[in-house]
Amino acid sequence: MNTYPTPHKEKLLAVLENNKLPSDDLPRITQALKVYHKWIVILDKVVASKSPAAKTLKRMVQLLNIYKFYIDVSVIFDSPNNFLARQKGQLKLDNTIIEEFLPRLIIPSLIPEIQKFPVEIGPMNSFSSVYFESSLDVPAKGGGLRLRTKNQDFAISKKLFIRTSHSPNFEPEITAETETNLAYIAAECKTNLDKTMFQEGCATAHDVKSAVLGAKYFLLCEWLDMNPVSTAPTDIDQVIILRKAKRINANKRKEFSTFSGRQNSREEYINYLKNNPFRLEMFELFIHNIRSLLNQETPQESDVLKLGYF
Repeated sequence: MNTYPTPHKEKLLAVLENNKLPSDDLPRITQALKVYHKWIVILDKVVASKSPAAKTLKRMVQLLNIYKFYIDVSVIFDSPNNFLARQKGQLKLDNTIIEEFLPRLIIPSLIPEIQKFPVEIGPMNSFSSVYFESSLDVPAKGGGLRLRTKNQDFAISKKLFIRTSHSPNFEPEITAETETNLAYIAAECKTNLDKTMFQEGCATAHDVKSAVLGAKYFLLCEWLDMNPVSTAPTDIDQVIILRKAKRINANKRKEFSTFSGRQNSREEYINYLKNNPFRLEMFELFIHNIRSLLNQETPQESDVLKLGYF
């Protein structure tokens, strides 16, 4: 069985260690960890099953909806304290669930083409740019090689090993060596996508594609919190709204900041979540995009001349 990254588990553990966590919320997070482990066990059994791809993906998305509903409602919304609800964005209990889920989609039963590629999958610190920290009068080992990297919520990447030297023989004492990851497919995961986050995504997409010319970049979000705009003039390949729904309006969200407000709105909030689950077809779209990229072939001259275009 594959070993997958655990960004959500790490955030749950970090909340347990947070000294601002109210003492009576401690059992709530402890219980959440137990539910998390059960979710992962069941999810990985589905991932490892020999069921048809459509059935596997449908069950995976069902399990995602069940667990995310539990975290959103039972853990955060129903807490008698306001810490978890008000600090949800900083604690990152939301989008890390998706970060932990996405790598499980990149399996041969769902994406057969992936077997041909020796890649690393999951949250990744990937290559952004390179520069040299040296000068004629202040020489440095290997020219002073320095890398800039960027954290990606999800990436399909390859390891890259870099060695620089002013000598063609690469003598160890004057050679700099480092390693990084080249992200060929990258995705940023947002709970709520607003205009500021979209603009940040545009900048990140530009950096990703400037570093690796063949890279593709996607923005994934649960809820849309902005007016849709065209991605055509940007470096973003596609924005995927996983629930196909807009965020609850700001006036209603203000009521969620207190326990009494949450209790008064509980039924309405639950109905909103149940009426707007993670959509199977949006994960199918994401998988389709990846499969299309993996199946791209370099055009052959004879084919191009026959068609008359490329």
